[in-house]
Order: sequence, then structure tokens, then C-alpha cells
Amino acid sequence: MRKKIAAANWKMNLTWQEGALLLEKLVSECAPLSSHQRVVIAVPFPYLSLAQGIVKERGDFSIAAQNCHHKAGGAYTGEVSTSMLQSIGIKYCIVGHSERREYQSETNSQLADKLQLCFAHQITPIFCCGESLPTRESGEQNSFVQAQLQESLFKLAPDQIAQTIIAYEPIWAIGTGKTATTEQAQEIHHFIRKQLATTYGDQLAAQVSILYGGSVKASNASELFSCLDVDGGLVGGASLLATEFSQIIAALP
Repeated sequence: MRKKIAAANWKMNLTWQEGALLLEKLVSECAPLSSHQRVVIAVPFPYLSLAQGIVKERGDFSIAAQNCHHKAGGAYTGEVSTSMLQSIGIKYCIVGHSERREYQSETNSQLADKLQLCFAHQITPIFCCGESLPTRESGEQNSFVQAQLQESLFKLAPDQIAQTIIAYEPIWAIGTGKTATTEQAQEIHHFIRKQLATTYGDQLAAQVSILYGGSVKASNASELFSCLDVDGGLVGGASLLATEFSQIIAALP
């Protein structure tokens, strides 16, 4: 059975004191998860080790980095390498988030390098893909996402793909006033899985967890997670509220 994952992305939010209270509430209030379920929480870089200390008693919780650099090391002031993450025990890292692509102009080629560096340092990447509103409105979402996959993710070997988590972000449904339906979520998730199957085979494609990253909330999590090809969510704003995120975790099938 594929892993069902509730992933949180705090982005540039919360002081450490606020974050610690949030983590402590989640750790104490969330019921133990089944063996196929997992919670992954991506916190800002300064909080990584501190956050790990809070969740260490929960084998079903992991802390993730929100980004890594596409070079192994060097004169890149302010950046963080995968070897640095590995050295403090980080096992997950978000790669290619839409905000990084937009604001830091990250390219598919750079993301391909990041993915290789993650695996070189035993870090599971959460690879993000997804289209903008103009791309969705022009009906070109499938070809756009396909290019993101082929130019970054599909550079990986089969054994690496089997360990990767994919997060689909409908950028057009985040902060635009438009809403993605469960049918639209399932449709694009199914398309992504078919691309995996075409490139790596049906058996491997069936193993990969694909998360939905389009404004997941407690009120829509159960419906979204019931879709055949949706294996959980990458959650932004709702992950900053303990009660809200706890309900999303509880909605994992």
C-alpha cells in the first residue's frame, strides 16, 4: 500500500516559540498513525534541529527542509546544502515549490540537480509540480506538468523514483478565488501516475505517493484524500493551526 502523507509547509511563518507550541500540540493530540501513514513537517531552516527534538518520540512524524541548494557546496552565501541537512539528520526536503520557481527563478535543470543531491545524501525529496492560471485556462496543464516531470524528475533512476514523493500544486487555485474540484484533482493526479507508468512501468508507478497541494483544509481533506490517486496533501496555511492540521492528519485514509 502506498504511503498516505500529511505534509505541512510552514513557509516563512511563525516564531520559534509559536512553532514549538504548535508541534507540541500535534505530538500530544494526534492519535498514533497506521504503518502506511506519515506526517512530514517542513519548517524554516533555523528550526530544523529544534523541531526534530520535539517530534523525536513520534516515529510517525518527520521534519523536512523547505529547500536545498542545487550545488553540493561552495561560495553561496545564505544557501543550505544537502550534506548540511544530512549532517543534522534531516530525511525529507521540498524541491521545486511553486514559490521557489516563481520568486527565485528555479529551473527544471536546477531541480534535477537538487534531486540527485538529495539522493546522494539519503534525503527523500518532495518534488512539486503544477501549472499557473493562464496555463490551466489555455488547457495546456497536462503538457506543462509533463515537461516539469520529464526535465527534472524523470532524470532519476527507477529505485530513486520509488522513494520520491510528488506534490501537485494547482497554482491557479491558490489565492486566486478559483477552486479546484476533487474531479480536477483526481484527473491531474491520474495523469501524473500515467506518466510515471509510461516511463518506469505500472508496478513502480503504483508505489509513488502523490500529494495534493491546492489549499487543503480540514473541510475538504477527506473528500480530496478519497480520490483514487491522491495520497495526502502538502498543506500551507492550514498547517499553521494545530486543530486544523490535526483534522487533516485524521482524514488520511
